[in-house]
Amino acid sequence: MFSPLLSLTPWEIAISVLDIAIVAYVFYRIFLLIRGTRAVQLIKGIILLLIAFTITDWLELPTINWLLEKATLGLVVAIPVVFQPELRRALEQLGRGQLFRNPLQFLQSEDISAVIKEVVKSLGVMARNHIGAIIVFQRQTGLKEVIETGTEIDAALSSSLLVNVFIPKTPLHDGAVIIAGNRVVAAGCFLPLSDNPNLGPELGTRHRAALGMSEQSDAVILVVSEETGTVSLANGGKLIRDLDEKTLEEMLNTLLQPEREQGFGFWNWGGGG
Repeated sequence: MFSPLLSLTPWEIAISVLDIAIVAYVFYRIFLLIRGTRAVQLIKGIILLLIAFTITDWLELPTINWLLEKATLGLVVAIPVVFQPELRRALEQLGRGQLFRNPLQFLQSEDISAVIKEVVKSLGVMARNHIGAIIVFQRQTGLKEVIETGTEIDAALSSSLLVNVFIPKTPLHDGAVIIAGNRVVAAGCFLPLSDNPNLGPELGTRHRAALGMSEQSDAVILVVSEETGTVSLANGGKLIRDLDEKTLEEMLNTLLQPEREQGFGFWNWGGGG
């Protein structure tokens, strides 16, 4: 069984290992590229189709197997069309030399705390002045599709920058700001609105957008109400409202600090939408 392996020279073994490692890394980067996009659901559908094809072939169900075979062949034509946005994004990043750049910026605990303090400080200013705002913390789920709806900034995060982005009647004040690591990645981004029929009429577009984003990703979203000046936090399809600065900072540290994410549930804080 292992005789072909024993006949290989050390150089051939090293080349084979390198070959496998490169292929594995390419697939890993492709996974990062499509993670958090609709392409993930499409890939799941394709995998289920292939599994069904294998099972029907094994059970000798000719009619169903024939239909699945034709559907599988159709994927050869359909895949470039279905994955056109992801393919275009990959080629653009390849042209900019960014295909293999990590989209997430991993920070130390003290760096995350500094980011949180800057964000909470900016929210305090906006709440006191009734400046509407919506801020999204990217976590594990990629937000490329959302980022592309706004204006790329890629600037160092600071409270003054956040406040100035949301000043009324400025070009980017109506959309959301996306934060990844300690960078403001984009502003003026459009978020998906929640279609939850049980939401109260007092919730405006910003709150519905925050909930919609939290329903479709693991992002943490902060909202400042322009009408009341109150601060809310959305995560996991839930909304906690009327937060003071101290409570907000504690919640963000619980949700965003990597070593603490696994030990605390979102609803340990109580409250509700």
